Amino acid sequence: MAKQRTYSKYAHDAVTLLGEQIKLGRKQRKWTEHNLADRAGISRATLQKIESGEMSPAIGIVFEVAALVGVNLFEQDKLPFSKQIEQTRDKIAVLPKRIQVKTKAVDDDF
Repeated sequence: MAKQRTYSKYAHDAVTLLGEQIKLGRKQRKWTEHNLADRAGISRATLQKIESGEMSPAIGIVFEVAALVGVNLFEQDKLPFSKQIEQTRDKIAVLPKRIQVKTKAVDDDF
């Protein structure tokens, strides 16, 4: 049997909030669950999982559904996503290529 993945309270709260925002956006547009699921190309059951804050739907699907109902996933910034992506990549480029775990030297001199 597969081990059940555990998530932090923060992650649960974030997914719950996103699900509620998606549900609000859908209802403000007066779309049924079936309408939004069809627009997103997913099943109604998957949409219900997203709106109820389940962790199992793929993040790409969740982002697409959020975009369809007008939920801003990130704070509206003065910069478009392409510029933010470029800046983030620039920051990553100056960091080390590999992450090295610092190991504690073993004192085996008895």
